[in-house]
Amino acid sequence: MKKKILIIFLCIIILAIGAWGVFCVKIYDENFNVRGDSYKPLMLRVEDFDGLECAEYTFPSDRGQMLAGYLYSAGEEQKGTVVIAHGFGGGGHNSYMDAANYFAQHGWYVFAYDATGTDKSEGEGVGGVPQGVIDLDHAISFVEADEALSGLPIVLFGHSWGAYSVCSVLTYHPEVKAVIECSGFNSSSDMFESGGKSQAGDLIYAMTPFVKIYERFKYGKYAKNTAMDGFESTEAPVMIVHSADDDVIGIGYGYDKYYKKYKDDDRFTFVRFENKGHNDILNDPEDTYKDEFNAKFDQWLETLDYDYKAEENKERFTQEKAEYITKNLDHARWSSRLDEDLFASFLAFYEENIN
Repeated sequence: MKKKILIIFLCIIILAIGAWGVFCVKIYDENFNVRGDSYKPLMLRVEDFDGLECAEYTFPSDRGQMLAGYLYSAGEEQKGTVVIAHGFGGGGHNSYMDAANYFAQHGWYVFAYDATGTDKSEGEGVGGVPQGVIDLDHAISFVEADEALSGLPIVLFGHSWGAYSVCSVLTYHPEVKAVIECSGFNSSSDMFESGGKSQAGDLIYAMTPFVKIYERFKYGKYAKNTAMDGFESTEAPVMIVHSADDDVIGIGYGYDKYYKKYKDDDRFTFVRFENKGHNDILNDPEDTYKDEFNAKFDQWLETLDYDYKAEENKERFTQEKAEYITKNLDHARWSSRLDEDLFASFLAFYEENIN
């Protein structure tokens, strides 16, 4: 009887663990295996940047899905190619077009792309965090195979998900000359853990082991590889940028780890902010246009004669919101909010390390 009870108890434990694992995978897929499309009324436009040119390409990623690539340039003589890896959520590369314009205007080709499942790229969903490294791996290989770009030095720039990707991918592309990562993290599961804390609290730590297993099963070596593995695979100089008040990717998931190990290594440059958050870390803190526009938008909301939060009014509000933004957004100001002092330091870092 005791033996039977023990067997039943063990079966219950195994079933419970299995059910918990299935639940964790479900939550992961609901958050990461989704399409990411830019909100059209707020998209940046090439025509809003004087002298910026953009040529569009397509190239395959790991499963044959075709990704959209964009080569930005301004002028005729380029020092090298900056490959930009975008963040997660809010669509593909479009939110970083202002960064692409800055580098292009200062003598660089810029190759950006929409990751799997975002904007113009194929895919029903992103798939998961390691997909960012895979897509970047293929993007770099595409650039290196291009006749016009193959002889130029390649440097990488990434924010958030893209920051993790530009570091981790160094394992597969140690030839990269320099890397700038902003608001990144070390391992693929860090994004799930850091982002999920606000919703799940300490329960997130019971979910993360199952997420790691799932990513490892789905992506193999790309899930196992970390940013610090990438650092150890190359001699490329790395600039680490993060803000202490980042509530999306906590500074302890990337910057603090890297600083502890590499603070005395001349190959690493650390830039720490205290109050630039996550999404605005690249923007000028003194630029007020976003706040001005949001204040006017809130005033417009108060003029509506219906409950815009009600489900029956969802379609109407979506249309009217898009019409309001299209009519009232100053694209010139919206497209020029970068922290140019910060980007000047980025340029100097690249130029010091391409020879």
